[in-house]
This record gives sequence, C-alpha cells and structure tokens, in this order.
Amino acid sequence: MTGIGGFDVFFDPLIAPGLIALLGGIGMLLAAFTLYRGGRGAFLRLAALTALVLTLLNPVLVAEERQSQPDIVLLVEDASESQTLEERDAQTAEALSALTTDLQAAGDLDVRRLTVNRGSGPETEGTQMMEAVEEALAALPRDRLGAIIAVTDGQIHDAERITAEQVQAPFHALITGDPDASDRQLTITQVPGFGLVGDKVSLGLQVDDTTLEPGTPIAIEVRVDGGPASPVQVPANRAEFIEIPIDHGGETIVEIVVPTRPDELTDRNNRAAVTINGVRDRLRVLLVSGEPHAGERTWRNLLKADPSVDLIHFTILRPPEKQDGTPIHELSLIAFPTRELFELRINDFDLIVLDRYRRRGVLPQLYLRNISRYVEDGGAVLMAAGPDFASPLSMARTPLRTILPASPTGQILKEGFRPEVSDIGLRHPVTTGLPGANTEDEDPTWGRWFRQIEASQSRGTTVMTGPGETPLVILDRIGEGRVAQMLSDHAWLWTRGYEGGGPQAELLRRMAHWLMKEPELEEERLVAADEDDRLLITRRSLGDAVSDVEVTTPAGETVTVALTEIAPGEAQGALDVTESGLYRISDGSETTLAAVGRLNPVEFSRPIATTALLTPIVDSTGGGIIVLQEEGVPALRRVSEDRATRGSDWIGIRRNGAFVVQGVTEVPLMPALLSLLLVGGLLTGAWLREAR
Repeated sequence: MTGIGGFDVFFDPLIAPGLIALLGGIGMLLAAFTLYRGGRGAFLRLAALTALVLTLLNPVLVAEERQSQPDIVLLVEDASESQTLEERDAQTAEALSALTTDLQAAGDLDVRRLTVNRGSGPETEGTQMMEAVEEALAALPRDRLGAIIAVTDGQIHDAERITAEQVQAPFHALITGDPDASDRQLTITQVPGFGLVGDKVSLGLQVDDTTLEPGTPIAIEVRVDGGPASPVQVPANRAEFIEIPIDHGGETIVEIVVPTRPDELTDRNNRAAVTINGVRDRLRVLLVSGEPHAGERTWRNLLKADPSVDLIHFTILRPPEKQDGTPIHELSLIAFPTRELFELRINDFDLIVLDRYRRRGVLPQLYLRNISRYVEDGGAVLMAAGPDFASPLSMARTPLRTILPASPTGQILKEGFRPEVSDIGLRHPVTTGLPGANTEDEDPTWGRWFRQIEASQSRGTTVMTGPGETPLVILDRIGEGRVAQMLSDHAWLWTRGYEGGGPQAELLRRMAHWLMKEPELEEERLVAADEDDRLLITRRSLGDAVSDVEVTTPAGETVTVALTEIAPGEAQGALDVTESGLYRISDGSETTLAAVGRLNPVEFSRPIATTALLTPIVDSTGGGIIVLQEEGVPALRRVSEDRATRGSDWIGIRRNGAFVVQGVTEVPLMPALLSLLLVGGLLTGAWLREAR
C-alpha cells in the first residue's frame, strides 16, 4: 500500500551558516540596545530580524511517499527421517496445511517455506535445522521478519547454532510426536581406534530403557564381520564394556543388536555398528636355510627390508655328519635352539620359511611333526625347494609330507624358462596383476629361471607354472592353516635383475600375506564400500560364474544388484544409497557388511519427541512451544513490537511496519516573496511605531 507519510523539516541555508550566525548576533545586539533605550519599535525590529534569519536558513518541509512492505514469516518443515515415526509426518502435514491457510488469509504476509533434510542422500550429522535457518535468514531483510514457525519433533542436533540476536523475531516451535513415548536405546560410549591382531579390545556401550530398573540384565547379540551372533548379558541403564576379538588386519565390523520391545517407538536405535582397525604388532618370521646358496641372502634381505617383520634366521653351514675335527664350540656362533623354536615357542611365529632345507639330523622327526601340527592348527609354512627336494633326503620323506601339496618325482628340470601365471593364477589375488606377467594374449616379460624340481601335485592350487605347465608355485589350505610351495630356488635371479628381473618382492609379499590370512588376498571375497553416495560392490572368485548379490539396507529392505566382470576373477556392481547405516551384502556363499555414512545415525539415537532442545532459542526470542498432540494447531495473531507474542492457544507474528520510500516532496516554508513581504512589513511597522 502506498501513501504519504514521514513529514520532516530541514534547513537549506542560502548563505554560509557562519555568516547567518554573525548577522543574527549583530541584529540581536542592536535589538537589545534599542530595548535598553526604550525604543517603541524594538519588538517589531526583533521580529523582522527573526524573519530574515529564517529566510536565510531556508526551512524546507519534506514529505515521503512510502510503500508499506508485508512482514515475512519463515515456515520451517522438519522432513528428517525421525519424522516418519509414530505418524509425525501426518501431524506435520496437517499443521502446515492449517498454518498456510491462516497465513494466506492474513493477506499482508510474505510466507517463505523451508524444508530441512529431504532427499539429500545419506544423512551423517542428524537434523541440521538451524544451519538451514541461518542460511535462509542471510537472504531475508531482517526488518521485515515477523516470525519463524518450525514444525518439528524437536530432535534438532544443531539447536545451539543460532542466537536471538541473529533471529530478531519470535521463534515458535510446533512439536510433533509424543514427548512421553517409551523407547529402548543402544548407545556406543567408547570405541577403540585400533586393536592388535590376535588380541581383544574393550568396546563401551549402554542400553537405556525407562521401563527397567538400573542393572536389570538385558541379553544382546554381538556379531563380528557378519558372523554368527554371540549372546552377551549387559545391565540396563548402566555403562558396560564387552570384549571384541581382533582376528585379522584391516577393518573389523562389529554389529550389536538389542531385542526389540513390542511397545517401542522404533527399533532403528536397537542396533549399532562400529569399525575397529586391526593392526599387527610385528610379523614374526622364522627362516631356516638348509645351506648357503645364491638365493639365501635374497630371502633374508626381502624379509629384513620390511620394518614390520621380526626375522629369526638360521643357516645350516655344516651338516652334523661331517667330521673334520672342528671343536663343537666353534661350529656356530650360538647354539641352534631347536627345542625352544620348534616345540616351546613354535606357535609364536606367524610364518615359517624353509629355504632349501633337507633331512640332515638337525631337526628330529618330532619337531617336523610339530611343524605339521602347527600348520593344521592355523600356522603358515612357505617352502622354497632346491635340488635336495628331489633327493632321498627330501622333506617329502618326513612328517612334513602330510602338509605338502606336491611330492617330487625325482627329476630336476634344467633349462631356461620364464615362469607363467596359470589360468587360475590369473584370477588368484596372489598372482593376478603381477608386473610383467603373462595374459591370455601375451607372454611374460620378466627374466628366465634355469632350474625347477618336477613334482606330482596331489592337492592345492597351482598359481604359477614352469616348462610344460608343470607346477611351480602351489598354494594350499591344511586344516586351519596354509602352505605355499615354490618348486625352484632360482627366484633370486629376478632380484639380481637378470634379463630384466621380475617381481619377486611383490610375489613374496603377497604369498606371505595370503599365508597369514590377510582379507584382501582371499580367493573368495565379497567387499563393498561407500563412494559418493553409491555402494560399490566387488566380488572376487576363482570361479567363472558371476552371480547377482542381495543387499539388505539399514531399513530392512532387500535389493538385488547385478555384477559385471571387469577383470579375470573380479566383478563389480553399484547401488545408489539414500540412508546411513549398515548394509549387508550376500551372494549366497559370501556375506559382507558395508558402512554408509555414520554407522549409528544421530537421527535415531534419541528419537523421542522433545521440547528441551528448542526451549533456549524459543524463550530468548519471546516465542512459544506448542505440542501438537496435546494442544493442536494454534491460532495466529498480528502483534505490535512491544506486545507479547505467545498466548495460551495462539502464537504471534510481529508487525514491523516496514516500508520502501517511492518518492520525496519538498515545500519551502519561507518562500522569497513571502519573506520579503514579512520582513518589509515588520520594518515598516517598526518605523511607523517609532515615528509617532
């Protein structure tokens, strides 16, 4: 609406203000002298002087043409995930509809809608309403803001972000849901950053349930890496610690589930998941070399180059049967502690490497049986065979034969050849993608070897072959442990760079980590990772068939994802994800877990509707809190700036009276002609008065 308003008077002097003051001062002195002398026209002369001074000051009346501006109401809708509980979304829709109707009926309001947390992908930080309000306020003229009305369940996780000074208008909160609802909540209180492989870590948690007395036992289920559930008893409403075993390096995902009560608000906060990074303290490796040879130093250097490896190395320099008169105390720098290593502390080692070792009486049959038992119980052995493996003193003629995947035929192949990755080796994580390896269409580019022990393979997987596709590198699982067998002692030629060398260090690293059961080198493996709101699923397998996978979302829905082969033994697929939490992926034989966003979403950590979080901002701005389930949708009132903005059944919208100036009209109060007549008339009157 447009009208005239804002009258004001200002002066536009015709000459310098200082000169006007001087003339006025002189005039006042003369007028005072005249009055002192009793002049009869003194008052008229004083009036004429005043009129002259006003004329020189040139007073102007200013009238503004104003256009009034409607007050702004910021209507905020909380559309976060917690608003889907107990029909809060229906209460929100009803309240917004009634408010919109009333606001439109007012006619002089500019209603701005703001929706928070809708369709923005996996939520990672709860309901960030105040951040959205702050951004909206930055774009609004603050002198027009009449009120902020938020329809929410009160679970605002950045409520302290905004202050009354920033709002400068009443903030009203209409609360959906029931603040007196009951719920059971699982909270993770302490998560260790990492754990040593083979040890246990303490995980802190608390189960809150208002229906139970503190200390009441509650049975929870704990799953590690998607494995079977283990029941654990914890006290209700009290902090507790449980022990979690760390069995491998890399991420260990721990899932905890609390039973759901029939009358609970939601079961989304009855489960939680954490990731614990497993690290190995030090890899303890025992290297036993049967005799000095060209490749012995290579094995030692490769193992010592890794700072995470603690290496114990023994070399048999002279067989016991050799009699040359050397005193016993001079046969070695230290005695070979066979009993300590192979009986008392054998289980302390992560890996035992037998490099060209043969039967020579140093290790009794009992200790060799201990090595076999060590493998069956979960240990790892890497055997690098030399010519002695094909002799009558072969380790295949000892108790170790029970764990060896191949036995010698007695023949030694002495010809130049380039090791090749077998067909299944092209799919095996130990040998796939080795630099310089052969492919289906190209031969290997690495250097040649010149000796291989011919062997008859009885089990295991041949990942590399020699002349005539004879087994060269065999990997096998024995009981709980693993064995790798390399049927040549010429791998050192790669380290020396012969004919360009080859990836001996990488091959050895992969073999060692496979032997120690590192997850990234498992032949059959299903993994998934969150990449830019997409769940990237990778399936590794030695088989040729590529099957689809089933993905179970945090909400319990099941989605089928098709996989496409991208490399030999590796297939991938992707799924767009829209919610945070733990996803379970399975292809029928392999199951894995993947964390998207925050594993334990803040949105459902405390899902009961509440007024507490918004009370500070509401009270400091003079607004009101209405629980819709109890009080219904309040009426709206326009109030002046100095009036209350909250009643028993209504909320107020402040009337700001903001306007925009459309134009300005200026009217001189002492026009030149009027001033001349007035001054002249007063002076004439004074002369006539004095002439009598």
